[in-house]
Amino acid sequence: MKLRRGAFALEVAFDAPTPGVVALFGASGSGKTTVIDLCAGLLRPEAGRIELDGEVLFDAGRVDLPSERRAIGYVFQDARLFPHRSVAGNLRYGAQRARARTATASFEAIVELLGLGALLDRRPHQLSGGERQRVAIGRALLARPRLLLLDEPLASIDRARRQEVLPYLERLRDRFRIPIVYVSHQFEEVLRLATHVVLIDGGRVAAQGGVAEISRDPALRALLGADGTGAVVEGVVERVDAAGVALVRIGTGRITVPAESARAGWRVRVQVRANEVVLATEAPRGVAHVNLLEGKIAARAPDGPADELIEVDIGGPRLVARVSRQRAGELGLDLGRPVWLVLSAAHVRGGFPDGSSS
Repeated sequence: MKLRRGAFALEVAFDAPTPGVVALFGASGSGKTTVIDLCAGLLRPEAGRIELDGEVLFDAGRVDLPSERRAIGYVFQDARLFPHRSVAGNLRYGAQRARARTATASFEAIVELLGLGALLDRRPHQLSGGERQRVAIGRALLARPRLLLLDEPLASIDRARRQEVLPYLERLRDRFRIPIVYVSHQFEEVLRLATHVVLIDGGRVAAQGGVAEISRDPALRALLGADGTGAVVEGVVERVDAAGVALVRIGTGRITVPAESARAGWRVRVQVRANEVVLATEAPRGVAHVNLLEGKIAARAPDGPADELIEVDIGGPRLVARVSRQRAGELGLDLGRPVWLVLSAAHVRGGFPDGSSS
């Protein structure tokens, strides 16, 4: 798709699997919202093609399906609820707009999914920011969309309310097989929700792929900076102890992470930042209460004038360690060399998108 608006030029092309959550990630002003406005039919591309599950929504000069016929739900940053209607009234407005399509779920099921039962008689001004966004999502779902667009739905609420809403979004992703395009500039949200990531920078696609793949991409490092550099790996919870610490199998090794809400058999994502990894060429001795993984060096890349990023294959998944260039030379970190990784910290960030069990 191509579009020029003043000095800003957008030119993007990507294919994403459905169903699933496609995250458009990038800095403010990079063009993310413009992309979903084009998908919704709120803007018209100057050139290009938009297709959803085999149906062409737009093809320059030939097809331009009106927005009201695209069956696309759109949730904005500010919820945009009707102030004179109750929560129930706002939800039922969505149901009234539904055309003759198979219902995503019943009114009662969506109320239960989004935890809205106690709020049905309230007006929007009586709700928190997180509650308003949950109502907006429910209203969009009750319109029976074929695609749901979420434009930074958590951007206008504080961190505490954001943590309150994210589990509901995970439930939505896991229970319904509806494609979602999720716009965000917070990587934590992308990590927890996305099945596919499209990095947008300056109106262009800088990279795209699965979360684990994108987590190691130089384009993401450029967006997140040194402190955000690292890797996302996928694993399976083997057990959770009484203190809420989970043993997670990743590749050929196992690590412990805080995950009190997890259960044995759940598939999870673990984010490990490069600064949280200590790399050794011999197995550490006498080190207690740490996570230790064995692997082989798979790649090396410069990271600024003094450091290198070392990718280590731990039996399929890859982690990243930041090592000074001098130290890398002293250790002789050649490709294929066996190494050990000591993780000073690791955090389970969210459940896997295709269901909670392996």
